[in-house]
Amino acid sequence: MPATRRAAVLGSPVAHSLSPVLHGAAYRELGLGWSYDRVECDAAALPALVDSLGPEWAGLSVTMPGKRAALRTAHTATERAVAVGAANTLVHRADGTWHADCTDVDGVTGALLVAAGYHPVPGDQALVLGAGGTACAALAAFAALGVSSAVLVVRDRTRAEEAEDCADRLSLPVEVVEWADADFTGLAGSTAVLVNTAPTQAAEPIAAQLATARHVLDVVYHPWPTPLAEATRRSGARLATGLDMLLHQAFGQVEQFTGQSAPRVAMRDALAAAVPDPVPLPL
Repeated sequence: MPATRRAAVLGSPVAHSLSPVLHGAAYRELGLGWSYDRVECDAAALPALVDSLGPEWAGLSVTMPGKRAALRTAHTATERAVAVGAANTLVHRADGTWHADCTDVDGVTGALLVAAGYHPVPGDQALVLGAGGTACAALAAFAALGVSSAVLVVRDRTRAEEAEDCADRLSLPVEVVEWADADFTGLAGSTAVLVNTAPTQAAEPIAAQLATARHVLDVVYHPWPTPLAEATRRSGARLATGLDMLLHQAFGQVEQFTGQSAPRVAMRDALAAAVPDPVPLPL
């Protein structure tokens, strides 16, 4: 096995990715002379690129738009990656095969439990704005936490099919509500936990209504604070951000790539130093 090992994040565009900050800090703290790069790669190019990588490669982080392609390319996959229908993590095994996982689920659960202070109670209902890949990871997190049901609020009903299929695979009851018909005050006020995956401009007009939820994860973190974050703080609800999610999903990636415990404090401190806006990142 080569002494110097490699890892990278694949995506398009990928220049903005903060994954090198997190992985670089982890490898330094663990005393590993590993490299971690950004690689511009779209979904169409991902299979051939992955197949071309040699034994020096330990693993890959995968961001948009390649997460579904990553799952299809892998030789094996975790149950949660299959349920979500996407993989953000590819681990290169000693036999040359690739194993897929979705640590985005850990990102959501970690953000909710640690940053937002959410403690699941039987019968809890969750609310998700949006129905894309992050929404599917949120649904898997809810299932893992024991949430009883979820409501998806979407701007286009036809775009909810993948999220509904994901919920079916998770055996999580889900109701889909169109954005134009949603009673946001009623939905947020009756939910234990809210995850917003919609753009800032979509959530801004209803931020005060959404902030009536007890625990909020706003996956948007720049520019900070978002209107939803400000409204949540005013309401007294507990708030987690996309940076919390990014941090907690990276812990599992580092551990799967290296076989060692993630140095969480070093990774958190590196991330905090790399972003322009001061965002709390509790551990």
